[in-house]
Amino acid sequence: MNNHKYKRLINNSIIFAIGNLGSKFIVFLVVPLYTYYLTKSEFGMVDLLTTTLSFFIPIFTLSIFDSVLRFAMDKKYNKQTVLINSLLITVIGFAFSFCLYPVFMEFVSRNETVFYFYTLLFVQSINSTFTQYVRAIGKVRLFAASGIINAVTLLISNIVFLVLFNMGITGYLLSLIFATIISMLFVILKGRVYKDFSIKKIDIQLTREMLLYSIPLIPNALMWWIMGLSDRYIITFFLGLSANGMYAVANKIPSILTIINSIFFQAWQMSAIEEVNSEDKSNFFSNVFNIFSIVMLMATAMLIVILKVVMMFFVSSNYFEAWRYVPFLLLGVVFSSYSGFLGTTYIAMKQTKGVFKTSVIGAVVNIAINIVFVPIIGVNGASIGTMISFALIWILRIKDTNKFIRIRINWRKLSLNLLVIFLQIGVLYLDISIEYLLQIILLSIMGLINIKEIKIVIEKIKITIFKKKITPSENNVHY
Repeated sequence: MNNHKYKRLINNSIIFAIGNLGSKFIVFLVVPLYTYYLTKSEFGMVDLLTTTLSFFIPIFTLSIFDSVLRFAMDKKYNKQTVLINSLLITVIGFAFSFCLYPVFMEFVSRNETVFYFYTLLFVQSINSTFTQYVRAIGKVRLFAASGIINAVTLLISNIVFLVLFNMGITGYLLSLIFATIISMLFVILKGRVYKDFSIKKIDIQLTREMLLYSIPLIPNALMWWIMGLSDRYIITFFLGLSANGMYAVANKIPSILTIINSIFFQAWQMSAIEEVNSEDKSNFFSNVFNIFSIVMLMATAMLIVILKVVMMFFVSSNYFEAWRYVPFLLLGVVFSSYSGFLGTTYIAMKQTKGVFKTSVIGAVVNIAINIVFVPIIGVNGASIGTMISFALIWILRIKDTNKFIRIRINWRKLSLNLLVIFLQIGVLYLDISIEYLLQIILLSIMGLINIKEIKIVIEKIKITIFKKKITPSENNVHY
C-alpha cells in the first residue's frame, strides 16, 4: 500500500480542520445571537433567503466554480486561463440574474432586502471561484485561513448590526456580505491571485470544455437545494414561519456534524482527483470510505448524548424544543456525506452527467415524504424525509459508481453502528431519568465495535504529525 497518499489526505484534512474548526466554532457562537435578536418569524425569513441564495448561485454561474478545482489541478490546462474564464462566466451570469429582480420585489416588500440579496449573490459567487482556485493551486493553508477570516468578520458584524444597532434581517444580510468581501480580499491579496488576472488568457474552447463539465452539475445542485429548501417551504406552508424558525435552529446542530464532513471532503476531493487513475484506486477508495463512515457515525452518537445539554445552553429557551427534530437530521447529514463521497467519484472521472439521476430520485422522494408527513406529524416529517432521501441517494450511487470504482463496504459493522444510533434516538425520546446513563452505555458499545478503526485513525494521525515511519502491520490494513 502506498502510504504517501494516506499521509497527504490526513495532512490536508488537518489543515482544513484548523481552518474549519476555528471558523465553524465562531459561526456556531453566532447562533445564540440569532435566537435572541431575531424573532422566530424573522429567523424563518432569513433562513428562506439564504437557502434561496444557494439555489441561484449554481444557476447563474452555470456552476463554473465546480470546474475550477478539477481543471486547475489538471496539468494539461493553464491555471490562469481556468481562473479568468470562470470569473467571466460568473460576471455574465450575474448580469442575467437581474431579469428576476421584479419577481423578487413582488415577494419581498422591502427594496433594500432585495438589494442586499443580490449583493450577497454576487460576492459569494465570485468568492467561490477564488477559494476553489487557491485550493487547486495547492494553497490549502490560505484556503483554510480565509474561512477563519470570514467567520471572525461575521461574528464582529453580527455584534455590530444585530446587538448594537438592532437592524434585524438587514443586519443579518449585511454581516454575510461584509464577511464574504473581507475573506475574498484576503485570498486575492495574500495569495497574490491578482497576478493571475489576464484578459488575454480567455480561451473559448476551454470555456466550452469547462461548461460541458459544470453544466450537468447544475441540476444536481438544484436537486440538493430542492431537498433543503422544500423542507422550509412545506413547513412554512403547513405550519407557519415560526415552525420553520424552529426547524432552522434544529438544522444548526447537525451543522456541527457537517463540519467533520466538510473538513474531510475538502481534502478528499483533491486526493480522489489525484488518485483516480492509480492501479490501487479501489483499495484506496474502500479503505478511506470505511474509516470515514465510522468517524461520521461515532460523531453522530456523541452529539446525540450531549444534544439536550447543547440546546439548553446555546439557544434561547423558546427554541429548546427544537431538539426533537435534530436526531433524524443528524442521520440525514451522515447519509448525505456518504452520497457526497461517492459523488466525488463522478467528479474525479469527469462523468458529471451521472450525478444528476440519483439526485432527482432523492429529491422527488424527499418532497413526497414532506407533503405527506409534515401535515400529519409536524416538523419531524421533514427531518425523516431528509434522512430517507439521502439514504436512498447513497444506495443508488453505490450501484451506479461500481462501473467506475468498486468500493467494498463493511456492511456488518455499518449496520451495527446504525442499530446503536437508533437505540440512542429511542432513549432520547423516552425522556427518562436514567437517559444519560443509557446514552453513555450505548456510546461505549459503539466505541468497542469500532475500536480497531479508532486505533488506526489515531495512529495514522500521529504518523502524519510526527513523521514516524509506517510499521509493516499497518501496511496490511484492508476493509
